[in-house]
Amino acid sequence: MLSTLSVEKTASPRSSKRQGDLYERLLSSRNLSLSLAAPLSDEDQVVQSMDDASPTKWHLAHTTWFYESFILKPTLSDYREFSPDFEYCFNSYYESKGDRHPRARRGLLTRPSVAQVREYRAHVDAALARLFDEGVVDSSPDPLAALIELGINHEQQHQELLLTDILSLFAVEPLRPAYRQTQTLAQSSAIDLEFIPFSGGIHTIGHDGAGFSYDNEGPRHEALLYPYRLANRCVTNAEWLSFMEDGGYREPLLWLADGWATIKAQGWTSPLYWEQRDGVWHQMTLEGLRPVDLERPVTHVSFYEANAFATWAGKRLPTEFEWEAATSGYPVEGNDLGADTLRPCAAQAAQGRLAQLFGDVWEWTSSAYLPYPGYRPAPGAVGEYNGKFMVSQNVLRGGSCATPKGHIRASYRNFFYPHQRWQFTGVRLAEDDA
Repeated sequence: MLSTLSVEKTASPRSSKRQGDLYERLLSSRNLSLSLAAPLSDEDQVVQSMDDASPTKWHLAHTTWFYESFILKPTLSDYREFSPDFEYCFNSYYESKGDRHPRARRGLLTRPSVAQVREYRAHVDAALARLFDEGVVDSSPDPLAALIELGINHEQQHQELLLTDILSLFAVEPLRPAYRQTQTLAQSSAIDLEFIPFSGGIHTIGHDGAGFSYDNEGPRHEALLYPYRLANRCVTNAEWLSFMEDGGYREPLLWLADGWATIKAQGWTSPLYWEQRDGVWHQMTLEGLRPVDLERPVTHVSFYEANAFATWAGKRLPTEFEWEAATSGYPVEGNDLGADTLRPCAAQAAQGRLAQLFGDVWEWTSSAYLPYPGYRPAPGAVGEYNGKFMVSQNVLRGGSCATPKGHIRASYRNFFYPHQRWQFTGVRLAEDDA
């Protein structure tokens, strides 16, 4: 039987200890998750469209479980667990935390209800506030603040997943519902494609130690690069349509063997969420089914598709090290979730400059997701966060239109399996500068 413990009351008036930047960012992150879920019905929040996606309710509960399991229960001796059953229901992949509900069956969790999950969040949020009110964070060693910082960034990751997972769900709904009404955006044309040269040599790669980073972004190390050129923008829908019309999905010589086997088995003939209506290509978006905008970056393509397109274009995908080295001198800003477009936008940049580095679409690289030299996972359950996934996946860089503002940086390493494409994933081309 699931517990329905009453919600703890937040201390009032607010303690001065809760005025700090860390608490404000924690509160802002927690509130953003609820805001993202607000347009959805309770029914929307329960259903799971596929094994890779999770219900909105699960995201809201799992990010809360993270704080309860890693911070509150070990730190507050009098903390009252909301429900002992939630450890099983909302653990994701932490083997050291015990058994968990199977990922592919999260959509069967009709209980606890969405209302109970909201109570759970309030219960945990009140306890987190008490950590600050009672000075526990100030008086504790640095690891507690570091865990809270990790929790904030962990929730930001799930905020992007919440949006991409609800898009996956609405795309298989016969009514093709919109997450929100269409927002009017200024119409613009993508800049002309240009390849920007970058020098070779020894480049320092990895997080520089200033501010938060995940453990997979370090240690900082040197990488040898040969001269290369990087496209000034991402591949557009118009360019992808040319690839399709030229038989790109029918020519085996363009594809890696696993990629060809995948598109044959899955019947892929276009990016995910594309469909033809009356001879016109449409794309399912968070604003419903809309005609494909030819000027915007192509998105929801797999690594296999990205690599095949690059081969067709006579180019290649950049390495993650080339991508990171090229960002030097560029501000970490762009069309992310803070811009509130919820869709990639046409590239705009001055001649000789790179556009769309941050935001719009995650950019596939040719680099396998592997540890940097000297990498060691953190001890304990937190060490399961990144290190154990360093096999059979590829690195993506740059963030997307669904990445929360402030979450991305030049050294950030996202990673997915080469067949996955339900995220806002796109393509930037590269070539050798011979």
